[in-house]
Amino acid sequence: MASKLLRAVVLGPPGSGKGTMCERIARSFGLQHLSSGQFLRESLGGGGGECPRGRPVGGRRGPGAGGLQPRASSMGMGWGWRPPPPPDTLQVFFFPWGFPRTLGQAKALDKICELDLVISLNIPFETLKDRLSARWVHPASGRVYNMDFNPPHVQGVDDLTGEPLVQREDDKPEAVAARLRKYKDAAKPVIELYKSRGILHSFSGTETNKIWPYVYTLLSSKIPPVLSDEEN
Repeated sequence: MASKLLRAVVLGPPGSGKGTMCERIARSFGLQHLSSGQFLRESLGGGGGECPRGRPVGGRRGPGAGGLQPRASSMGMGWGWRPPPPPDTLQVFFFPWGFPRTLGQAKALDKICELDLVISLNIPFETLKDRLSARWVHPASGRVYNMDFNPPHVQGVDDLTGEPLVQREDDKPEAVAARLRKYKDAAKPVIELYKSRGILHSFSGTETNKIWPYVYTLLSSKIPPVLSDEEN
């Protein structure tokens, strides 16, 4: 199979389903999807910086989870790379989801590489507020549960360890509205930048399952999938 490079990011406000979307992309197109813990270990363990041939890896959140990491210098924490795959396999760049979050980060990213594709998830405010307020996490692993559509088997405890779940401070109802306003203000110039370049593809809806087929169709026009839409 001939090698091909695709440089892409997935943007969206907190609770928009970026993680779920990227997990599906990873499965359907044979990409590597790493947890935040793996991401930070690889980024900090040597190998950060430019990714001329390797596969940039991205995680859920970096230091200061919940914030927008406004400084472009925070990119130093956000990049790692692995050795390139064998020459007969597909090489695909896929950048961390939810990044860049600010115009400064977008401009800093331009110095590393030129994006081919930006996927933006547009979810109604009320839907996001409900999702975030119903979200609980297992601190040690980062596993996320939603009490509405992905609850734990036993209320309040992690399915695998039996340890207690917690609600992040910025997922509590009183903090959610402020988070969403902050994201909207910071993301607007980033969205406009990529729109002006003609690489922005926006998808609107309230459910990831309904948005996914359109994202799958878009990416299938760029790189060959390893799974059909029905298999994912």
